[in-house]
Amino acid sequence: MQQTMEHSTAKHYSEADQSTQRLRDKKVGDLMVNKRRLVEVPYTASLAHTMNTLVANKVLAVPVAAPPGQWIGAGGSMIMEADKHTGTVRKHYIGLATMLDLLAHIAGTEDQLMDEGVHDGFDLDQKMSVPVSSIIGQCLEGLSLWTLNPNTSPNFSILDCMEVFSKGIHRALVPVDSHMDNVSGVELVESASSYRMLTQMDVLRFVKEHGSSGSELDNIMSSTVSDLGAVTARVFAITDRTKVIDAIKCMRIALLNAVAIVRSSDTDNEEDHKQLVNGRGRQAIGTFSATDLRGCHIATLQTWLPMSALDYTETVLANPLLAALNNAAGSPTTRELVACRADSSLGEVIDKVVSKHVHRLWVVDQQGLLKGLISLTDIIRVLRLAIVSEQNA
Repeated sequence: MQQTMEHSTAKHYSEADQSTQRLRDKKVGDLMVNKRRLVEVPYTASLAHTMNTLVANKVLAVPVAAPPGQWIGAGGSMIMEADKHTGTVRKHYIGLATMLDLLAHIAGTEDQLMDEGVHDGFDLDQKMSVPVSSIIGQCLEGLSLWTLNPNTSPNFSILDCMEVFSKGIHRALVPVDSHMDNVSGVELVESASSYRMLTQMDVLRFVKEHGSSGSELDNIMSSTVSDLGAVTARVFAITDRTKVIDAIKCMRIALLNAVAIVRSSDTDNEEDHKQLVNGRGRQAIGTFSATDLRGCHIATLQTWLPMSALDYTETVLANPLLAALNNAAGSPTTRELVACRADSSLGEVIDKVVSKHVHRLWVVDQQGLLKGLISLTDIIRVLRLAIVSEQNA
């Protein structure tokens, strides 16, 4: 009997080790199976065309392509697309255009004109006709263009990929086939015949699909997000009286893609509804994010800017176009507060962000008061650390 138990235990650990090995053997290329061709826009595309591209493809950011030799790439990057057979460079990716970039441009323009007292003269169609290249860098992410190269680094594993995304990088280009050269000692020129986009959500979806019961992730997935250190205690929020235009302006300044909406204070008459507030300990009643504006028709967007963000989320989520987009993307179709508790397991949190297709969860207590938030960056960071720690142990 003792020999049988020992054999059974040894077999159990052997299977767990093999499962661990299987996960750690996964490469970036394994995450790219069935990934569609890169969605991009030319540098001459208008903001209206760029927004339509984002909406039609249900994405929050697109690379901007320009002719080679005419631009300095984001962060000095030299990411090129070249002919597979001749090596002739066809285009240079100069940065990212995000939904928040577009909204920041619109809100900044509207705010400036309102300050100048010429609100009636605001022409949104004219402002949306400017080229997308003129707004790259409105928000910091647009200046951050990254690649993950599984071809020049054949040992680039999923853990290496998670390390990159744990630094707050939301997405990266993955070349299908590539070549890299050194230029001037340190600057790297990378060229490929085509690229695909890999995101933080792609990684977590992959982990969810490969982290089923009985895998080496069981102990990690059953740990609470609080114990793993995934909860960020500081929560930026807007109140239920904050206007859409002011919310966008705050998000741009603070480099946030979303903020919680909290009830305004009845006792603090001096609360500034044009500024971000500390949401910790306050009643969370909703979320305002860049994705909320992807169903906007440009013709009606101008009339929605003076609305409160709370009223806007209730109005826009009743919009059949956005409801269809959210259904297709798996996002909430009602003004649902997607939240968790500090004692929620990591597995529950990953399941919720993937199934609801949200990029953060608000952490609330039993009374619905905000205690923190968990972003995709937080999830990937603690997941990677836990896997590496178990490997070292």
